Amino acid sequence: MAEPVVVWGAGAIGGIIGAYLRRAGMSVVFVDVVPEHVAAIRAGRLAIEGPVDAFTVGGDAFLPEEMTGRHRLIILAVKAHHTEAATRALAPHLAEDGAVVSCQNGLNELVIADIVGRPRTIGAFVNFYADYLAPGRLHYAKRGAVVVGELDGAVTPRIEALHATMRIFEPDAVLSQNIFGFLWGKAGYGAILKASALTDDTIAAFIGSPARRRMIVALVREILEVARAEGVTPLGFDNFDPGAFLRDDFVAMTHCLSALEAMNRAAAKPRSGIWRDLSVRKRPTDVAAQLAPVRAAARRHGLATPLADRLVALITDIETGRRAIGQDLADELCGVAA
Repeated sequence: MAEPVVVWGAGAIGGIIGAYLRRAGMSVVFVDVVPEHVAAIRAGRLAIEGPVDAFTVGGDAFLPEEMTGRHRLIILAVKAHHTEAATRALAPHLAEDGAVVSCQNGLNELVIADIVGRPRTIGAFVNFYADYLAPGRLHYAKRGAVVVGELDGAVTPRIEALHATMRIFEPDAVLSQNIFGFLWGKAGYGAILKASALTDDTIAAFIGSPARRRMIVALVREILEVARAEGVTPLGFDNFDPGAFLRDDFVAMTHCLSALEAMNRAAAKPRSGIWRDLSVRKRPTDVAAQLAPVRAAARRHGLATPLADRLVALITDIETGRRAIGQDLADELCGVAA
């Protein structure tokens, strides 16, 4: 029997990827910290819902403390602020010749590599729209780009094998020799989603607001300038064109934002996962953790990040109950860009 794929973090991202692999007949081991979710998967009640697909599967599922053995492929799909703890928990279960694949938002490969080693870390970029609804229920709202790549850009047998595996989930998955280009591109687009969570506006309404346009452009450019300082060429995906912002091309940026507005207006997931964490699940987000490596890189290069800094502060204020989601927070962020 083929070695199992371990999915560590069976929420919106990991749970959906794992469900597709399981439906295709692959051996999958799900690991999650929510006992009720683990129990639902064990009982064959992992339901994928939404406009993209609808099916139910089950499989081996464990709490982290229940895991045994060592495995050659572990897909890590926890929130960015849980990366270090999750990587330390899975490290004893990673084979010497195995690898951790970061199917997360952010530059978490850097954290993972510090713990298990760079040779045992694989980069991945995911941009599909999904939400965790309840134990055993995941909402798959929209397909999106999926990319995998070795951190050094090499095309190895293991990355080719992983690419083939990921195509079971997303047929258009890409094998890239510039995975950091995609990750930094997502950091630029992701900054818009983070800012949109300051309000109850949909992502589309936020992007389409004339009052927010100057701030959005300045925020994206701020993030992408750090990438350029790092020597990375950010890559585009799903209607996002980082080159337009790096060139400060007004026409191209306007076209890009209009395309993003239209794309999000048509999506079955109107608001970001960050907004959902703040407004629905009432729990801390991973905004600070996602932006931490960006801000740290900026400091190394002597670059200021006033918008990213204020955005983290505002999200933190919501998380701690000092402020409430509202237009005034977005207005405040716009004031930094004035």
